[in-house]
Amino acid sequence: MTNTANPETTLKILEIDPWLAPHRHDLEERMKRYYGVKNELLGEIKSFNDFANGHHYFGFHQTEEGWYYREWAPAADALYLIGDFNGWNRDSHPLTRKDNGVWEIFLSGKNSLPHESLVKVHVKSQGNANDRIPLYIRRVIQDPVNHNFSGQIWAPENPFVWTDSEFHVDPGKAPLIYETHIGMAQEKCDLGTYKEFEDNMLPRVKDLGYNTIQIMAIMEHPYYGSFGYHVTNFFAASSWFGTPEELKSLINKAHEMGITVLMDIVHSHAAKNFAEGINAFDGTDYQFFHSGGQGNHDVWDSKLFNYGKHEVIHFLLSNIKFWLEEYHFDGFRFDGITSMIYHDHGLGTAFDNYNRYFSMNTHVEALTYLQFANELIKEVKPASISIAEDMSGMPGMCLPIEYVGIGFDYRLAMGMPDFWVNTLKHSDDDWNMHALYHELSTSRYMEKRIAYVESHDQALVGDKTFIFRMADKEMYWHMNKESQSLEIERAIALHKMARFITISLGAEGYLNFMGNEFGHPEWIDFPREGNGWSFKHCRRQWTLADSDYLRYYDLNQFDKAMIHFMSEEGLVGGYAPQCLWIDQDRKIIAFRKKDFIFIFNFHPTESYPGLELPIHEDSKFEVILDTDEYRFGGHGRISHDVIYETYKLNMNNDFTGISIYSPNRTAIVLRKK
Repeated sequence: MTNTANPETTLKILEIDPWLAPHRHDLEERMKRYYGVKNELLGEIKSFNDFANGHHYFGFHQTEEGWYYREWAPAADALYLIGDFNGWNRDSHPLTRKDNGVWEIFLSGKNSLPHESLVKVHVKSQGNANDRIPLYIRRVIQDPVNHNFSGQIWAPENPFVWTDSEFHVDPGKAPLIYETHIGMAQEKCDLGTYKEFEDNMLPRVKDLGYNTIQIMAIMEHPYYGSFGYHVTNFFAASSWFGTPEELKSLINKAHEMGITVLMDIVHSHAAKNFAEGINAFDGTDYQFFHSGGQGNHDVWDSKLFNYGKHEVIHFLLSNIKFWLEEYHFDGFRFDGITSMIYHDHGLGTAFDNYNRYFSMNTHVEALTYLQFANELIKEVKPASISIAEDMSGMPGMCLPIEYVGIGFDYRLAMGMPDFWVNTLKHSDDDWNMHALYHELSTSRYMEKRIAYVESHDQALVGDKTFIFRMADKEMYWHMNKESQSLEIERAIALHKMARFITISLGAEGYLNFMGNEFGHPEWIDFPREGNGWSFKHCRRQWTLADSDYLRYYDLNQFDKAMIHFMSEEGLVGGYAPQCLWIDQDRKIIAFRKKDFIFIFNFHPTESYPGLELPIHEDSKFEVILDTDEYRFGGHGRISHDVIYETYKLNMNNDFTGISIYSPNRTAIVLRKK
């Protein structure tokens, strides 16, 4: 999008959604602000790609002559660089104040700051003096003895060499996302590493058929149990899991395997930590955040960015470009969008009418920032992916900016896991087939969704995974195939069906949290004082999925078959389902996508030997996949040898269709011959 001063904006969004007409003024103001602030920021600069270069100027930069170190600290009275190189002398290396709150020092000699040496900056401001971690530091490590954190110079003699130049995200391929966490991705009761993930997990992801990984907790966070959502150092890859070179190697290897790599980016808030983070770096509470109570998120116990401040926009946009450039990430899942775009953070708000999206509660400055962020992402990497975690469903979140949208490619369909949780609270006999079909197939026009049954949220202590809600304690005793349990039978059948109907009913992408594909039995409980700092519940037991005498193995085999089938046949995204039949009493849902017929029988007990299904064409079909196959832990009740020919149905001679055996709690896919 070009940098135009005051363009005449066509409100394309009103053509897409006429119900937004009463809010025309709000939409016009959104775009007026977008263009106005953009002009203020860029001036004669051509693009955000030319603007978002803070990481190339601030922080530490090595030249043949020596090292430059720069900071932005407008309210500071004095800054001093300290570290191993000067014996932590707080007076010997003062920075010089430049214009616009910028401070700078040059250290002569290419090796004046040795690789892996520790550094901090001593900041004097408002009558106080504190040792702080530099804002743009690329690596932060913790002292194993006193547990304090320090910045670390990272300038290896042999920098990492990328070999992924041939890899490009295919915009025509639906993202099938394997949501991951490096630290808990291994079976050992300890921290997993980048290297272990590269060696052990990437082949597993590839084998399962997922084409994208979404990595959590990459930005540096001092408390491991925060799941990476309390960020302190925005330009540092987490040292919990290894070195920057090891993370680059992981991403490079993923690209060589054809796997897209997304980062879970946290720009919705920041850790309050003073010693480790950016909070009050220059001595004020308003350098990056809103001042006073407006700058605090009381529920998350964190700080809130001031998205109306140009320097904050520069810092955050530079952060986005840094991760795309330095680590070759292919895009982002933006965390906490709902919290960003509403002053009440969406807490307790029922978004049941359009007035909720356009009011004094809407944080328009945050919306403008997100538009800038998405514009920058496409400028740096045109085929990249941006995903919004927004539970409010704001209209236009995934529409192009020129349509008066916010510019995301996808939004997480956060209503889906909530729907499944609520559905499981009812008896199977009371499940509403019409509501199920509507929830999984309906979206805002032209706005793409990532469908999922459960993410990491449903696996945490205090919640339950989908399968654990159904099987509960029976999972500890009856997941061996030789053991019989009605609860386990139900859980296994519905685990497969729920995933299959969720991925197939019209969404443009799909997500699964690692281990959930095979029904991992443990909740996630990070090491903490309450559990004796144990890693027992903060790992993934892959041997369960690999042991063919366990039902976990069967679930893993089904997920693999499902993902490969949906991917290879191009059935995720691009093809809206054609509803063929919904029968509330018999708990049947049937629909068509391309040349494939999907039949779901959710009834807990009733199987139908001669289910007549209208297809409305003369053709032949064959079964190619069903959830009741022996290889998936089923009973093998469906023959794959029968050819189903259409005929004039007995239930209505005006309908042409097939008759097929539909077992209870089974999904069937037929392909047109």
